Amino acid sequence: MKRPKYNVAVVGATGVVGQEMIRILEQRKFPVDKIKLLASERSAGLFLEYNGKPEKVHVLSEETFEGIDIGLFSPGASVSAVYAPKAAKASCVVIDNTSQFRMESDVPLVVPEVNPQAIAQYKKRSIIANPNCSTIQMVVALKPIHDAVRIKRVVVSTYQAVSGAGKEAMDELYSQVLAVVNQRDIEKNIFPHQIAFNCIPQIDVFLDNGYTKEEMKMALETKKIMEDDSIKITATTVRVPVFNCHSEAVNIETEKKITAKEVKELLSKAPGVQVVDDTKKLGYPMPVDASEKDPVFVGRIREDESIPNGINMWIVSDNLRKGAALNAVQIAEVLIREYL
Repeated sequence: MKRPKYNVAVVGATGVVGQEMIRILEQRKFPVDKIKLLASERSAGLFLEYNGKPEKVHVLSEETFEGIDIGLFSPGASVSAVYAPKAAKASCVVIDNTSQFRMESDVPLVVPEVNPQAIAQYKKRSIIANPNCSTIQMVVALKPIHDAVRIKRVVVSTYQAVSGAGKEAMDELYSQVLAVVNQRDIEKNIFPHQIAFNCIPQIDVFLDNGYTKEEMKMALETKKIMEDDSIKITATTVRVPVFNCHSEAVNIETEKKITAKEVKELLSKAPGVQVVDDTKKLGYPMPVDASEKDPVFVGRIREDESIPNGINMWIVSDNLRKGAALNAVQIAEVLIREYL
């Protein structure tokens, strides 16, 4: 017999993703009995609103997971590394938004529109990993195409908003824009270079192969989620002076021929996807239109004339919602519907 309600903890509740998790739990009417908001000592004692009532933020500790059924984690990888196993030991199912567990073989990496069946593996460690934001929106659009004609290769260039680096990064963009407009000196604290009116072709640290960690995340996570190591993926990730919503230019090569028209038809029926593709009316996805919305928006769908079986697409999604908080809550919805 299914339980009517569940006790939920939000770890990293005062961060931009944590606050989005709280809003989405409320918006989607997730069956919460008691909610516990957890953060560092710096945020202890603050109050955040949930369902019109103030909820106190508590300090994260080992004892805080007693009686908690589901933990939505977004506190940073090093914190998740310590507390996610402790929560799991206390019979709490952890849905972790950090990079800590994504590539561990006994932890499912899940996008509900793509591989919901993987959630069943949570029983191994009581931890489910939420993928990288840029990976999530891409695989939602790729999965229907891969199922139809099998994708052989993906070349992706991302245009990632500063919200992906947190509130302080958003504040830095805002302050730098004001500084430039008012001809004041630029202050750099979060990004290695000026982000206002600029593009930085680096997200996360560089690895020995010349790629950044973010770029390798997209390649490795996509293969795990799609359950196909044969897909060849190369990425270039770029931070752009946009507050919210990541954009991606994606080129795919397929095993069998598929037309742009057929791709549009496939994606128009795909869960979680909204096609915006009307070039005559200048209709295509843009961050300003996708912000605070749930779907993955896809447009500029066209055949790549340089190869026999190629498709180009432009993909935009709210990285705080589908790229993080919404995906985590959707995992929790499948979890309670099918497994708890």
